[in-house]
Amino acid sequence: MSRVDVVLVKPGSQKQLYGDLNVFKLTGIEPPFWAALLAAHLRSLGRSVEIFDAEVEDWSYEETAQKITEVHPTLAAVVVSGTNPSASTMNMTGAGAVLHHLKRAAPEIKTILMGLHPSALPGRTLAEETVDFVCEGEGIYTLPKLTDALESMQGFSRIEGLWFRENAKIVSNPRAPLVKNLDELPMPAWDLLPMAKYRAHNWHCFGNLDGRQPYAVIYTSLGCPFRCGFCCIHALFGQRGIRYRSPDLVIEEIDYLVRNDGVRNIKILDEMFVLKESHVYKLCDLIIERGYDLNMWAYARVNTVNEKLLRRMKQAGINWVCYGFESASSKVLQEMSKGYDVHTVDSVVRMTRNAGIYIVANFIFGLPNDDLESMRTTLDMAMRINAEWANFYCAMAYPGSRLYQLAIKQGWPLPETWQGYSQYGYDTLPLPTTRLSASDVLRFRDHAFQVYYSNPEYLDMITRKFGPRIADHVREMASHKLARKYT
Repeated sequence: MSRVDVVLVKPGSQKQLYGDLNVFKLTGIEPPFWAALLAAHLRSLGRSVEIFDAEVEDWSYEETAQKITEVHPTLAAVVVSGTNPSASTMNMTGAGAVLHHLKRAAPEIKTILMGLHPSALPGRTLAEETVDFVCEGEGIYTLPKLTDALESMQGFSRIEGLWFRENAKIVSNPRAPLVKNLDELPMPAWDLLPMAKYRAHNWHCFGNLDGRQPYAVIYTSLGCPFRCGFCCIHALFGQRGIRYRSPDLVIEEIDYLVRNDGVRNIKILDEMFVLKESHVYKLCDLIIERGYDLNMWAYARVNTVNEKLLRRMKQAGINWVCYGFESASSKVLQEMSKGYDVHTVDSVVRMTRNAGIYIVANFIFGLPNDDLESMRTTLDMAMRINAEWANFYCAMAYPGSRLYQLAIKQGWPLPETWQGYSQYGYDTLPLPTTRLSASDVLRFRDHAFQVYYSNPEYLDMITRKFGPRIADHVREMASHKLARKYT
């Protein structure tokens, strides 16, 4: 393999982050969107680029470092942004390990850490990790300028978004501006990735459990206008707000994925896909015109959907919608700035099902005002909704979120390692509440999971909709309890 200008690296940490769930292959493995987008942008500027996805290739940290040394890039960029806010911090363990081995093997190769977590804690990241640079922000403007500077031996003081060391001191440059017009960016470089190896989550393919591969992600917007206290997404962009991509460009990307990679399973990774109705309608109409038999899922809020819109989404192949119900307590939601009326939940569930769409229901236990009674009420809500899939999370103080700032202010214990921010790992350590310990919250979360997925009403519903094989699959999944350090 010949030398390249930039290698973009996705570190692999499945075993550490998901424990036994990884062994049973219940989790999805998503293509690294940010690495693919940055690679396409660099390539459009005439740069030679490779993407190394250590997760999908199942490389060890040492193997990943060795692969990088073989192409000896001008810059090795380790990207720790996942495709949701909770998927960055926990990947710092793998990112740090790859950088450690790379620096030992080839200290002359310059390295940069980028993504959501480094953007949230750029100074700490540079101080603690074996890395030469940290990028704060998207990196669209920062990465090409850094590559130019390294090749021309220029200084780094004018490169926006860059953190670096100078005379043993950490220097921070101002953030780079956001890309105002997303249509100016090229399609992510999916051709640099082994698309056939990526797999959808088990629930996404309950209709065809043997057809989880290939799997793709697409974006139709970046950012989010809301300010939920448990979310850290704004750390990457530096502000609230949403920028849209033309549906005409999105459909070109879908055309490419379908025709070149045989993709049917797709995640729309927008933080808030169902928000601007005209945008959703236009994209759905373009997909419907193609007649594709897609199996997609997307995020929505309880207060952004209506029945007509949901029916159009279903026609386009959006078979699953993920709602962040989070809590059944208005008081808990209000404190976290999650603004919706809990009394509308039942009607939204009903209209979603009337449209023929399956529901992914997200719930969070252990938000600051939670106690056992409020968490039980939230579990009762989950049982009443009886969604086709439910995610039960513990409240985590993800760097970049208001919860992180609150935890620091209150002196609450935080995970000792970055992998402790994983929801499913051995070292998982959620936040305590004003009334409950971290162990109380974690035990309740794991209890809720077992209760939900062993509920006869749930299993009967799954059998009716997807058949007895899927019900047996769920029973098998629920029979494996996670090993926890704090319980």
